[in-house]
Amino acid sequence: MDIVVCVKRVPLTEEVDLVIDEQKKGIKKDQLAFVLNDWDNYAIEEAILLKERHGGTVTAITVGSEDDEEVLRRSLAMGADRAIRVEAGDTTRFDSYGIAKILSRVVKDVPFDLIFTGVLADDDYFGMVGMMVAEELQINHANMVTAIEIEDRKVRTTSELEGGLGEVSLIELPALLAIQTGINEPRYVSILGIRKAAKKELKVVDLSELGLSDEELSPKTLIDEVYLPPETEGAQILSGDPEKIASEVIEILTKKGVMA
Repeated sequence: MDIVVCVKRVPLTEEVDLVIDEQKKGIKKDQLAFVLNDWDNYAIEEAILLKERHGGTVTAITVGSEDDEEVLRRSLAMGADRAIRVEAGDTTRFDSYGIAKILSRVVKDVPFDLIFTGVLADDDYFGMVGMMVAEELQINHANMVTAIEIEDRKVRTTSELEGGLGEVSLIELPALLAIQTGINEPRYVSILGIRKAAKKELKVVDLSELGLSDEELSPKTLIDEVYLPPETEGAQILSGDPEKIASEVIEILTKKGVMA
């Protein structure tokens, strides 16, 4: 069972004051710590668990600079067998479509039965790359996956739906699965694992080697402006009997133009 996992290094934005950059296209990241995307952490762990049960290999892939090798080294320390980094310069010039194009072109040259991505990335929350990669490769796919079982040349998945429901699918391989958090408990990366990871293969591929044109990688979506949510007043508390509260709610909504 050969599995490819697409991973991403993202800024850690919890409990920090975010500052919009001068171009108003994103946030300033120079003072932020970076970590492995949370969803990708679960994806790597699930790939390793399947390898331990069924054999095979796990290959981690990322698109980014030399700094982004940090998440590949972590993936190797967790148990991945090899890693690939695509050197693409400033990745902010690509949207989800461009990243999907790059990943799918790299994966074509890597043996795989399954491809894992995280459902989302902590930095943009777009949630599109995985499904786009599957469409580029023209393979079966499932999203929001919370459970996986291998059955011969098929995979039985459970996907999270609204309202606490789950959808069970039987999918023929090869396939791409977008992994949801909570599917497992990612393992602790030990010092020994980090030392072993230094000896594993980490290949660097230059974007120019992939044969993708500027037109193919040009953004299909553009960010006009990024801004912080405006500060608003506190909540208005209504009290009294239900009939009085209902009348006040209708009056408020009417004044704000929500109701005619």
